[in-house]
Amino acid sequence: MVNITPITGVILAGGLARRMQQQDKGLVLFKQQAMIQYAIDALSPVVECLLINANRNIDDYQRFNYPVISDDNNDFAGPLAGIYAALCHCQHQQLIVIPCDSPFIRSDSLRHFIKQHQQSSADISVASDGERLHPVFLVLNTALKTSLKAYLDSGERKIDSWFQQHHYQAVDFSDSPELFTNINTLEQLETLSHD
Repeated sequence: MVNITPITGVILAGGLARRMQQQDKGLVLFKQQAMIQYAIDALSPVVECLLINANRNIDDYQRFNYPVISDDNNDFAGPLAGIYAALCHCQHQQLIVIPCDSPFIRSDSLRHFIKQHQQSSADISVASDGERLHPVFLVLNTALKTSLKAYLDSGERKIDSWFQQHHYQAVDFSDSPELFTNINTLEQLETLSHD
């Protein structure tokens, strides 16, 4: 088994969750556990350093005992702002990014994801379920920090447009698309809680 090079990980929990009636998604309970706990359980065994990106309820997130970092400004500029904040705190040459609202993600899948990136020449690796990309599941080289800052400073926010500026690859997870099931609404929360 090829070992993976040490890497920093970030869980994105910085959004406004408009479709969740602005509840803080990472802190919403799913099967008696805060949603972010599933992300922590999956990510913590595969990274050397774990960060939580949050822009509100900071004290609540600090209780998970990982560094909590916020976006540069308070305008809730989307996932790229959280990724940029993480790149500014990243201690390794690569960063893995996952969202706080996908409770079915697993450590072995994240380990495979990192390995696929590290064995490639891509700047960015994006998860694919075989039908579409999941752009908030990323592994990227931290050298892209300057490019991302310039992109955000230009007023752009679209995540897929940014990685199209770079050498990126899709990593195939078509054998396990359920990993990327994310919970965006209270209805989904209710339905999936009973599965």
